[in-house]
Amino acid sequence: MFIRIRHTLRYDYDRPVFFEPTTVRLTPRQDTTQRLIDHRIDVTPTPDGQTWTIEQDGTSARVAWFSGKHSALQIDTDTVVQTLRENPFDALITHAPASQLPALYPPDTATALAPHLTPPTDPGLLDWAIDISEKSQHQTLPFLTNLTDWIYANCRMIMRQDGDPYTAAQTLAERSGACRDVAILFIAACRARGLAARFVSGYSIHSPPETTEQELHAWAEVYLPGAGWRGYDPSLGLATADGHVPIATAPNYPLAAPTTGSYRGTGASATMRYDITIEAAETQAKLGVHKD
Repeated sequence: MFIRIRHTLRYDYDRPVFFEPTTVRLTPRQDTTQRLIDHRIDVTPTPDGQTWTIEQDGTSARVAWFSGKHSALQIDTDTVVQTLRENPFDALITHAPASQLPALYPPDTATALAPHLTPPTDPGLLDWAIDISEKSQHQTLPFLTNLTDWIYANCRMIMRQDGDPYTAAQTLAERSGACRDVAILFIAACRARGLAARFVSGYSIHSPPETTEQELHAWAEVYLPGAGWRGYDPSLGLATADGHVPIATAPNYPLAAPTTGSYRGTGASATMRYDITIEAAETQAKLGVHKD
């Protein structure tokens, strides 16, 4: 599937401010699940300098720095991606101790995955994860499916345009949250049962019913030996395939935020707005793209 994403992100300030160096994470990753066909990213005002970086989980990011004072910062992207994973269940778990819960990884793998394995400490959340595990006969793949289904069926999805995710315990207690909130809840339940899980920021052609416009989306990935990182979207109740476009992954939300930066200006305040359009087609030509 070919997907075109146009994304404008704008910050307006009520008085001119100085920008600290800004990290922009709006570039889809390239791997065995998707191919970046075309990508343009424009930053206004024109930075004094900028560079591409590869972050700790492999995310491609643009870092820009500025001089002088400015009253607005705008980032525009125009991207075409070919998504390649049609079947999210096309692999086996090749390390038997990871196929049962609590999961165990080979020692070297566990060391590499350590930032994604930190378990939650809330007793209620731990009991809830164990309950779903027991109902899944302590089998990893059924647990992931049942966990996704439980959150989708029992949590009311809401739209929150800004703000950090709720804690997993808060989302579980309130049975409601935005996509980033239920992603954090899913990650906590996985880690409670020994599964490495990470936060994913990106786009999806599937629109949750609570949304009134296209927006940045969030879900989770779980590491399974023999299958690698596999995506689960509890806000939509599905395992992710070619309808999702990851742009950033990290053990915790702040490291996968679309932008990271700050400004200096006494008494200044900022407002944010965005516009996203997503189109999907079976060929590049139908999206108006003719590159090889």
